[in-house]
Amino acid sequence: MQYDLEDRTKKFSKEIIEFLSEIKQNNINQNIISQLIRSATSVGANYCEANGASSRKDFKNKIFICRKEIQETKYWIELLAEIIENKEKLRKLWKEAHELTLIFNKISSSLKN
Repeated sequence: MQYDLEDRTKKFSKEIIEFLSEIKQNNINQNIISQLIRSATSVGANYCEANGASSRKDFKNKIFICRKEIQETKYWIELLAEIIENKEKLRKLWKEAHELTLIFNKISSSLKN
């Protein structure tokens, strides 16, 4: 089995979008949904940019952005879990976000050396 982080981050973005499209938006959750979509989709986009980086410094910068965005994504998932019913799907999404956090932390720490 080949491991492709670009595919994984794209799949994660798609799952977030699909899940959020099923939620009825209101004045309370609208901003959370918007922020979650932005941060979740930013992870994959920045990882794609990292893979096309023009230098090691550029690659490192994009990976750090991925790390920040996936951590922000976890925050929005946790906040959304406080105000909606379907927590089971959010648990799965949070778990994937956590695994991606660990991956980007590992990549970041290896770049420091």
